This record gives sequence, C-alpha cells and structure tokens, in this order.
Amino acid sequence: MDVTIPKSEFDLTQTLNGVSFVTPSPLGFHQQILGKLFFQFQLCLQKETLGAIFTAPLDVILEKGVNVVQPDLIYIKNQNLSIFDPNGHIHGIPDLLVEIISPGSISRDTVDKFAIYEKYGVSEYWIVFPEQKVVEVFVLKSGKYSLTCSTENTNGKIISSAFPNWQLGLEQLFS
Repeated sequence: MDVTIPKSEFDLTQTLNGVSFVTPSPLGFHQQILGKLFFQFQLCLQKETLGAIFTAPLDVILEKGVNVVQPDLIYIKNQNLSIFDPNGHIHGIPDLLVEIISPGSISRDTVDKFAIYEKYGVSEYWIVFPEQKVVEVFVLKSGKYSLTCSTENTNGKIISSAFPNWQLGLEQLFS
C-alpha cells in the first residue's frame, strides 16, 4: 500500500540539476539567524543604496526546469535588479547568496548548491554553520570559488566584497 505524506504549506520545493525535491520548513534557530543577517544587511543598505535583499521562500530561477533554488538570503546589486520580477521570482544570477545549514542540508548546500552557484557565476556565496558558529564566504575568481573569509580565521569578523567598508561580527548573528 502506497502512503502519501502530505506536503506542508511551509515546505520548500527546489530543483537541482533537473531533480525536484521538497525540503521541510526551517527550524526556529535557523530563522533567527536569517532574521539577524537580513537586519544587518538592511542596515548597511540604508546607509548605501547598493541594491536589494530578499529572503526565502523566493524562487531563483537559474535555468528553468534545471536549477530553481530557494537560498535563505539573496542580494542583487542595483545594476542587476532587472532579474527581479516584483510579481514573480528572480530570473537570473544574483550577486550574493546565503545558505544557512539545517539538519540534513549540509551536503546539498556545501556540495550541490556550491557547484551550481559556481557554475552559473554567482559572485559571492556564504555558507553559515549555526552549530559551529562559523560563516564561510566564497568569492568567484576566474570561474572558481575561493574562500576569502572564514570566521574561524578572522577573529569572528565577516567581510564581503559585495558590501565595501562593512563587516559583521559573529556575536551579531549568534547571540
């Protein structure tokens, strides 16, 4: 007998390399970190109008039917905002994507999405490891990601090429 497990209205559907899958909605700790990170980016963007920031769930269509992702946080510079459809989704390559690791997502975020974001040319990719209280920042250089910042090696400070003259302390995310 087949048993169908109903999909929650809060589950997220994504497609990676042509394979669609559903992930459960994030847990509270994940959402707290996302909220704090979004707030810090918004503070920066209020000082310098560099672009726009978005949070999941929002589809980023890198290639229709092949790679449709829902990163936790999405940043698009002003000059690239034409990829954002206010009545729909993002169709194109954002400038910065952030994934906050959840139980069960580590391989998807650190291997699968890492390779996809690199392939499509996402300029900067952050991976947040809540349990370890670590943030890794990768910047695209000559078509390959290079680790440019790890809070394990920067006294807990996060820096970003997308936000010049800005830094974020780990305590602002994990307090």
